[in-house]
Amino acid sequence: EVQLQASGGGLVQAGGSLRLSCVASGFTFDDYAIGWFRQAPGKEREGVSCISKHTGISYTESVKGRFTISRVNAKKTVYLQMNSLKPEDTAVYYCNAEGMGSNYWGQGTLVTVSS
Repeated sequence: EVQLQASGGGLVQAGGSLRLSCVASGFTFDDYAIGWFRQAPGKEREGVSCISKHTGISYTESVKGRFTISRVNAKKTVYLQMNSLKPEDTAVYYCNAEGMGSNYWGQGTLVTVSS
């Protein structure tokens, strides 16, 4: 069974930090790009960051310089370190795995940033 377990969300004040984790199972993790997406209330889901199987990295413009994505293949885990959080970062964050002709989504973890 394919699973992507996201965790690490919570309530934090503006300027604070959180680290999200996405633990995968049920597929060949090393062969997949892993992305973080988020969906704020009343808005469409947007891509936040992605790390390829070859560790190529991309970020959406609004998080550049504040968020860092990394992966540890031995742990089948991708992290999203989020610093200098802003109220506009408030959203449910989802991880996604894409590769080998397949695409998987995990459940979300809620990040709330208070002003």
